[in-house]
Amino acid sequence: MTELLDHAAYRAAAPEALRPQLAVFRDRLKQALPDAEEVMQYGMPGFTSGGVMIAGYGAFSKQCGLYVSKGAINAHADDIAAAKLKASKTGVTFSPTKPIPHELITALAVASRKDAAV
Repeated sequence: MTELLDHAAYRAAAPEALRPQLAVFRDRLKQALPDAEEVMQYGMPGFTSGGVMIAGYGAFSKQCGLYVSKGAINAHADDIAAAKLKASKTGVTFSPTKPIPHELITALAVASRKDAAV
């Protein structure tokens, strides 16, 4: 697979059904983390500050994932459960038919940034 160099290229290469959600991720994360740098790390788009990954996102064959700090997931576990989404230690996955709420994207990004600053 060709190395993807930026967020737009990643989105263009993703399954068509997931592209709109990836655009939402980028926009919401960029708003929540205005001074963070957009990067590609480990083949996925993300945002860093001071060289530390704050939030990343990815698309798979049928679902998307938002990846943040463990503390951010723990702090918003009730919100994730209320939205009926799946969470791992550092990520939330969902499908285009059941997207992550925009406010939750922002809250997770801000909480992850706080963790990175510690």
